[in-house]
Amino acid sequence: MGKERMAGFAGDVSVTEAWEALEKNPDAVLVDVRTDAEWNFVGISDLSSLDKSSVLISWQIYPSMQINSEFVAMMQQQGIGTTDPVYFLCRSGVRSRAAAEKATAEGYQACYNIAGGFEGDRDQNNHRGRLNGWKAAGLPWIQQ
Repeated sequence: MGKERMAGFAGDVSVTEAWEALEKNPDAVLVDVRTDAEWNFVGISDLSSLDKSSVLISWQIYPSMQINSEFVAMMQQQGIGTTDPVYFLCRSGVRSRAAAEKATAEGYQACYNIAGGFEGDRDQNNHRGRLNGWKAAGLPWIQQ
């Protein structure tokens, strides 16, 4: 096999699996790929009890929602190493999966998508944050 790598990212994890990994592994990093508007108005994961902070790098730039062409370079600027386990978080798990796939394609070796995201799926009333995701699991978060 040599240096050949399997295509694709490391896989989906639940919010609780991501929390446990961040708690147990000092090298594990959470990258929140949502937009400035989401961070400011919806909230962000609070990793302070783990002596960590979420790394905030938008996968898509608000309001145009164009893919951030500097995304991987911004990860590198934040000191995220290619061997660090990286857990990507967005609102529901779609953008974070795309970001995990891109980072993997660019040489990152352990990229995980946090399925359910920060707010999770919509309920019968079209509201997020109640069925699944970071908030619904009762994991720490703060409003900026």
